[in-house]
Amino acid sequence: MASPVLLLVYLLAAAAALSSFSGAELTRGIGICYGQLGNNLPVPAKSVELIHGLKAKRVKIYDANPEILKSLQDSDLQVSAMVPNELIPRISSDQNFADRWVLTNIAPFYPRTMIRYLLVGNEILSNPPNTTWFRLVPAMRNIRRSLRKFRLRKVKVGTPLAMDMLESSFPPSNGTFRSDLTDGVFRPLLRFLNDSRSFFFFDVYPYFAWAAQPESIDLDYSLLKPTNVTYSDPVSGLTYTNLLDQMIDSVYSAMNRLGYPDLRLFIAETGWPNAGDVDQIGANIYNAATYNRNIVKKFYAKPPIGTPAKPGVGVPTMIFALFNENQKPGPGTERHFGLLHPNGSNVYEIDLSGKTPESEFKPLPKPRNNKPPKGRFWCVVAPGVGNMTAVDAAKSWACGQGNGLCDQIQEGGKCYSPKNLTQSASYAFSAYWAKFKSVGGTCDFNGVAKMTRKNPSHGGCRFPSVTFR
Repeated sequence: MASPVLLLVYLLAAAAALSSFSGAELTRGIGICYGQLGNNLPVPAKSVELIHGLKAKRVKIYDANPEILKSLQDSDLQVSAMVPNELIPRISSDQNFADRWVLTNIAPFYPRTMIRYLLVGNEILSNPPNTTWFRLVPAMRNIRRSLRKFRLRKVKVGTPLAMDMLESSFPPSNGTFRSDLTDGVFRPLLRFLNDSRSFFFFDVYPYFAWAAQPESIDLDYSLLKPTNVTYSDPVSGLTYTNLLDQMIDSVYSAMNRLGYPDLRLFIAETGWPNAGDVDQIGANIYNAATYNRNIVKKFYAKPPIGTPAKPGVGVPTMIFALFNENQKPGPGTERHFGLLHPNGSNVYEIDLSGKTPESEFKPLPKPRNNKPPKGRFWCVVAPGVGNMTAVDAAKSWACGQGNGLCDQIQEGGKCYSPKNLTQSASYAFSAYWAKFKSVGGTCDFNGVAKMTRKNPSHGGCRFPSVTFR
């Protein structure tokens, strides 16, 4: 038996090694975002099995679903749970309510479920102006007090924000938080994260930046593919080889301006859509697989690559999303970010551990929509929509957006068809889209509409259309 002194030395060395290992693991490994906005998704137990099959190291859910948290018990997955946006005002002003929420939703599963992050809200600064913005940090403080009260000390508190938190992001050295929220939200948020040794969580999507300016931004540069395209920041002098690094460094710059240059970042969401509406360019399997595989390569590199502003600094990362979710609102891309189909099959092959060589994956289908579409399109009720109440509500909303927009489907109009809701709603959708496409109007209507090249006009009824040139 070793002497007590030697045993103590051994234990101290082991503890130091374990601490070092844990610190490294904290910033290594790719996670997956497990959304649940689908009516055809596998049960949680099966979903957790699929997450393990992807070889993810961590998982993020958008609530504290007890069935999911129970299904994650005794696994090696680091878990991020979430406090719903609508609870932020109450939690910010009522410590007892925060205590009860943590005691009910988190404590029963800890530590068997490896909950390591509790995110307060989701992209709340992207919502229309409201007082919840200024209750965010007080709510985070109360949640942290609750976690400490119940001795859940390994759980870090944060909040994920979208890139619209920045007033300026270009060039990267000019990254600046929104001036209307600098003192009321960002200064206290950064102070809280720094004092609690947590991360600044943010969602970053090069896809949307590229799709907004496809003529100005190189696609391969956005997909993190090797390319001769570079960008030199005129202020910092740093040279960039991909769009993601530019976006990350703009966040570093924003934090630096407020005095927090060393606060750790955590990418709470990134990804690329595998499909979308007809006018959503670049949303295809080839690009999605390329981007997400390159994300895995980048963030598994040894030693860590970091970014031009922070070379060698690892950034823990979550890919969005586990499944294609058919009930997500918004454009078609929103329902096509999954690595898996709802039946559990791969949309494309990917190994989130980074251990499978690219050569072992099957060839990807050739992309066919990397350039804007051309021709005439109409906006109609999507095939297979069963919720006609939602269709009727969407039709009423569309008709209420402009004088005379739906005159043709009123009694006496050439498209009047009171017994055919699909037909009248399709006219309303097409009329709305034709009128408002130039100012950001979309063909979606909470998922009940779809673009089509097939002209739905009939008889004397002529549907408005949108032409892409």
